[in-house]
Amino acid sequence: MVNIIHSVQGYHSRTIHFLNVAFDSSGDSLLAGDRQGNIYVFDLNGNRFNLVQRTMQACTALAFNLRRKTEFLVALADYSVKCFDTGTQELVSWMRGHESSVSSISVHGSGKYAITTSTDTAQLWDLDTFQRIRKLNVRQSVGIQKVFFLPLSNTILSCFKDNSVFAWEFDTLHCKYQLSPPVEGSVLFYKVFAVTRDGRTLVAGGKSNHLHLWCLELKQLIRIIQMPEKVRAVRHLEFLPDSFDGGSNQVLGVLSQDNIMRFINIETCKLLFDIGSPEEGISTAVISPNGQYIASVMENGSLNLYSVQALTQEGNKPPPFTFKVVEDGSKYTSEANKLITKVTSERSKGPWKSKQSKIQSRLLKLQANTSLENKENELPGGLNKKRLQALLKGFGEYPAKYRMFVWRSLLQLPENHLAFSSLIDRGIHSAFVNIQKEYPIKSGKLLRVLQRTLSALAHWSAVFAETPYMPLLAFPFVKLFQNNQLICFEVVATVVVNFCQHWFEYFPNSPINVLGMMENVLAHHDKELLQHLIKYNVTSQVYAWPLLETLLSEVLTREEWLKAFDNIFSNHPSYFLMIVIAYVICSRAPLLHCNQAADFEYFFHHRNNVDINVVIKEAYRLMEATPLDIHPQQMLDDFTPLTKGQYPVFNKYPMFIVNYQAQKWEKIRQDEIEYLRERQLAHESEAKAQEQKAEDEAWYQRQKLLQEAEEQRQKILLEEEKLAEQRQRLAVVKRELKVKELQLLDASRRRFLNYQQDQLQMELKRLNDEIARKASMRQQETIAVQDTEPESQKQLFEQHLIKDQEAVTKEMKEEVEAHRRKVDLEDQRVQRLIEIDKEEIQKAQTQEDVVQNKAQLEEEQKVAAAANGHRKQFLDDKMNDELELAEKLQREHGCFERLCDLKARCTERGVEVQQVPGSGNISHNDLSTLASSPHNRSRAELACRERELMAKVRQLRRRITSRARARLPPAPSPATAWSP
Repeated sequence: MVNIIHSVQGYHSRTIHFLNVAFDSSGDSLLAGDRQGNIYVFDLNGNRFNLVQRTMQACTALAFNLRRKTEFLVALADYSVKCFDTGTQELVSWMRGHESSVSSISVHGSGKYAITTSTDTAQLWDLDTFQRIRKLNVRQSVGIQKVFFLPLSNTILSCFKDNSVFAWEFDTLHCKYQLSPPVEGSVLFYKVFAVTRDGRTLVAGGKSNHLHLWCLELKQLIRIIQMPEKVRAVRHLEFLPDSFDGGSNQVLGVLSQDNIMRFINIETCKLLFDIGSPEEGISTAVISPNGQYIASVMENGSLNLYSVQALTQEGNKPPPFTFKVVEDGSKYTSEANKLITKVTSERSKGPWKSKQSKIQSRLLKLQANTSLENKENELPGGLNKKRLQALLKGFGEYPAKYRMFVWRSLLQLPENHLAFSSLIDRGIHSAFVNIQKEYPIKSGKLLRVLQRTLSALAHWSAVFAETPYMPLLAFPFVKLFQNNQLICFEVVATVVVNFCQHWFEYFPNSPINVLGMMENVLAHHDKELLQHLIKYNVTSQVYAWPLLETLLSEVLTREEWLKAFDNIFSNHPSYFLMIVIAYVICSRAPLLHCNQAADFEYFFHHRNNVDINVVIKEAYRLMEATPLDIHPQQMLDDFTPLTKGQYPVFNKYPMFIVNYQAQKWEKIRQDEIEYLRERQLAHESEAKAQEQKAEDEAWYQRQKLLQEAEEQRQKILLEEEKLAEQRQRLAVVKRELKVKELQLLDASRRRFLNYQQDQLQMELKRLNDEIARKASMRQQETIAVQDTEPESQKQLFEQHLIKDQEAVTKEMKEEVEAHRRKVDLEDQRVQRLIEIDKEEIQKAQTQEDVVQNKAQLEEEQKVAAAANGHRKQFLDDKMNDELELAEKLQREHGCFERLCDLKARCTERGVEVQQVPGSGNISHNDLSTLASSPHNRSRAELACRERELMAKVRQLRRRITSRARARLPPAPSPATAWSP
């Protein structure tokens, strides 16, 4: 229908490329964004357009079906997403959060939510508040291909680079199901996806001519469609809506690597029609929701609009024949064979010939037939070098999206995986082990790729390990191909072999022969500039060699450098030298104003205000206008790609110099290794010394702690000695208290004995009084009956007296025996007390022997002697008192009572007995008087016996006293006690 080109007129005319397009929900308005960030709205019914926004950045994705119909979303090159209003042309919201370029925007059917997708994450946005609701993160090794809403449902479909497809519930964001892997033999890496309007069928494609059809209701792969052989990869998929199919779309648009979009019927697998051509290729395409229009962004940057009705009418003509082809199973299993169906054309002439008629009907330009092109210009990937050169001359550069693919085709890279693996397996070359010190790169990944690439080059040819500018030469390509190290190595190797010819013949010096060729060309085309450079001693090593060894990367921006190498790779290797000379010639104005060598050096090492398009055109002019005798093309070989299987031998350098230099470097490295080893040993020795010092310090610290602990223990011992002294003093006090207690007990006992003695005396006095009263009474009675007592009574009295005498004797014996037992008990008690005191004295003496000196010992001995004397005296007194008491009791209670009775009887018989006051004994005169009387003879014998008994009692007393004295311990002698 129409072809739209955004061109800028001026000194340098150029075309601003469109990048993305999107239809609104009605399909009557088209939104388009270009590389400079201009956003246009095209009204298809009103046949007019309007510039609605200038974002000043290239747009990467567009969306135009929001709930508020005048608003749209645009993803920009700074990874942000902005919302603008087409009516007010104002910024509505600015959404950030992505860390890489946003590749697609999917809007929910309600227009309230949107999903933005980049390679590392997908984010769900609320378009009412423009707040992020959720974020889908994946591992970097997996990556995201696309995340989008399924039509007519609340399901989100996420497709990843590992061929996994997950369906998520929109409300809860829980995984509903996962599509199982494809059957064996039909595996392909999914890149692009399309869903029918009813959301039941999913189509996926990638780096193959196969398309996979999935039934989302059954979660099964239902069909595999095989595209024509010319299709080797699928870049975009889009279903063609139909108002009468109920959303189960049957027509699918397939955009392949040859920039042609073919529309096929997925049920019949027939090719209905196609758009685009190899000469006017399609970059991307969008179909309007009503199915009336197709908007495609062309490779040349223009925008084409197609009428679906006209295309379908052209395609509905009856075909000559139709057929389906099923593969024979040589590549796939039986299960896959049942699914695979080939796409066939409805025209016998083929798509390209039928395409010519369609192009003519739509007034599109044609180019010459490709059948006449030379086979020499055919490149891998289905490209043609002549066509690429024509495209390059027309637009000045290759499309950014396909630049790497074009370069790989132009350089004809062999992709020798095994040979490259053998180089990589050798490890990091010793020349580049510490490359980060000379070239500090912030990105660790980029540094590792650069290090491996340079190491592989050094293992391939020894000269590259000694070339100082090799990192500068390889770095731009490393940055471009850092994700594919094989391609990076082969691109650098191809550049070195073809575009750096004769550089290493004068190694290690700069290539004087190449610089001489360039100086001859400069002298032919601009003698004034060369004379100016010679005037200030600026040689080709100053103005040409810095540009060569860095491949112009220091003086050009990224975009300029890419554009320059688009032309370098598309031409003869001598074009590289011409573009360097062209850069110098185009910079003649500022160079003619320089008059110092430092200014010239600075100029050729930094970016300058030079238009790269002018430089490229000037290089082409130099290629054509330079005489053959000085043309570098006569001295440089044609482009020769790397050989397949194994890389070619690169020995175009003075090997003896390289080997000598390599030996020198190796010796230096060995010396450095030895130095490092010695330094390591020194560091280890120093570390050991430090460790020994630390151990010594720790030992001294432990000794100090032990000394402090010993001092503390000495203090504790002193405290214990003080406590021992206090215990000794306490023991002395206890002994003194015990002595005092014994003294008190002794005094109390004496007082009790005195009390008993007083009681006995009072009792004796009462008895004496009683005896005197009874004696007086008996005397009176005796006087009364003296004359009438018969002789029989006398005999009876004598018998009674004898019996009484025997009873008294027996009683005296018993009393003496009881007294003896009592004395023995007292003797045992005294002995026990003596033993207890002796034990206490021994304990006290044992403690005193440890803590006291000799003077204390002598004092203790004196105290012990005094205590023993006191105890001895106490025991003597006690024994005497006991014996006297026993004698007195015996005398007073026994004999005295019996004598009184005898006296009474004698008185009754007429014998007068007188008592000596204060004595219980009978005098010798009385006894003689009693003996002279016949009646008193028996009484005299009784008195004699009593005296004998008393003598025995005194003898017993002496024995008891001597025995007690014998049992007492001897007093300690100072000369023998506690000998050392």
